Amino acid sequence: MLPRTIGVLLAAGLAATAVTALGSTAATADTAGSAGSTTGHTLPADTRFSVTPDNEAARQALTDLQHHDLPDAVTMAKLATWPEATWFTSGTPDQVRTQVRNTVRTAQAEHAVPVLVAYYIPLRDCSQYSAGGAPSDAAYQQWISAFAQGIGDSRAVVIVEPDALANLPSDCSPTTDPTGTLTAGRIADINYAVTALEARPQSVVYLDAGNSQWHSVGDMANRLLQAGVARTQGFFLNVSNYQPTDQTDHYGTWISKCMWFATAGPDWARGHADWCASQYYSSAAPNDGQPGDAVVSTDPSTWHWTDAWYDQNVGTPPASQLSHFVVDTSRNGLGAWTPPAGKYSGDPQTWCNPPGRGMGDRPTAATGVALVDAYLYIKTIGESDGACTRGTAGPGDPEYGGAVDPAAGAWWPEQAVTLADNAVPELTFNSGVHR
Repeated sequence: MLPRTIGVLLAAGLAATAVTALGSTAATADTAGSAGSTTGHTLPADTRFSVTPDNEAARQALTDLQHHDLPDAVTMAKLATWPEATWFTSGTPDQVRTQVRNTVRTAQAEHAVPVLVAYYIPLRDCSQYSAGGAPSDAAYQQWISAFAQGIGDSRAVVIVEPDALANLPSDCSPTTDPTGTLTAGRIADINYAVTALEARPQSVVYLDAGNSQWHSVGDMANRLLQAGVARTQGFFLNVSNYQPTDQTDHYGTWISKCMWFATAGPDWARGHADWCASQYYSSAAPNDGQPGDAVVSTDPSTWHWTDAWYDQNVGTPPASQLSHFVVDTSRNGLGAWTPPAGKYSGDPQTWCNPPGRGMGDRPTAATGVALVDAYLYIKTIGESDGACTRGTAGPGDPEYGGAVDPAAGAWWPEQAVTLADNAVPELTFNSGVHR
C-alpha cells in the first residue's frame, strides 16, 4: 500500500488528467485559432486536433489506478491527453448522423478539429479480420450521406474508408470479383462519398492510399484518380501500419507527383500513371516504367533511382496542382517489425500486432514537409489488429507465447502500454502545445 498522502495526491493528479481527457479537451489539446483562420477544404499548419472524450486510455488509467498499477496508470494517463481519430463503423443512417454531429459539436465547443474515420464500405477488409460494413452499395451511400450531414458546417478532417482502395474486391481473391462488378461498385461508392463530404463547407477529405510497402506508386495513383481524389484535399497513408514516417512521406510525394504527371503533365504522359517509377525494384534494374522491370522487393536505399526518374520526367510541378496527404504515426515510432530469420515458413503477418513497436510523431499539422498536411493518430492506439497466427496452425500467436490475440478492434491494454512505453519521441503529457 502507498502511504495515504502519496496515494491521495497521485490519485488526484491522475483523476484530474483522466477527467480532463474525458470531459474537456481545452486543457489537453491546443485550442483552435480564430474562427476566421481557416475556410474551405484545407488544413492550415495551426490546426489543433480534438481529444476524444471518454477515450480508452483515460478509462484504462482509472482501471490501472484502481488496481494499484501506478506505472501503467501514469502511462495511460499520458496517452489519454493526445488526440486520436474517432471511428464510425456501423449503425443506421440516423444513428451515424447523430454520432457524427455530437462528435463535431463537442470538438467545436473546445475550438478544436476532430478527425473522423468513415469505415463502413461493403465487403470491408475482404471479409477477413475487420469484416463488416454496409450490406449493399445503396445502403452505404445512404449511410455516408448521413455521415456528411452530421458534419454540417463544422470543421472536420475525414479519413474515408481505410484499405478501401488499397484492398479492392478484385484484390481479395481470384473468385471474389470475377466480373469486376464489385470493384466498380467500390469505386462508385468512394466517388459518392467524395461528393457528399465535399458538399460540407469546412470538411477536409482524404482517400485511402495504403502504405509504402504495398502497391506501387503508379497503381496507387491510378486507384486514387479513379476514386475522385482530384476533388479532395488528397489521400492518407499508413493507417494501422508501421512504416517509418520519412519513407511514408517519400512514397506519398511520389504518388502526388505521379498523379500530376498522368493528368496535367506532358501530353505523352496523359492517362499513364502506370508509367511512373515505383518504390519497387527488380534485382537487376530500377522499375523505370518499362516492360520487364516488374518488381521483386523494396529497399529504400535504392529509392534515389526513383527520385532521379521524377527529377527527369516530372520536374517540379506547380505546388497548387499537387495532392496533399496525411500520415498515421500512431504505431511507427520504431518502424516496421522484422521477424527473426527462419522462424516462420509461412506468412509472418508483419502488419498484424507486431511485437515491440512504439508510437511515432505526435499529432500536428505543422509537419515541415511540403505535401504532408498532418501527422495523425488515426488507428486507436491499443486496439488489436486481430487474431494473428503468422502462418502456423494456430490458434494462438507465437509472438505472444501462443496466446490468442484479441479480435480486430478490441482494446488490448498490454499492447497500449507497449506502444506508449516504446514511443519515439518519448511519451509525455500533452501540455497543450503539440505543433
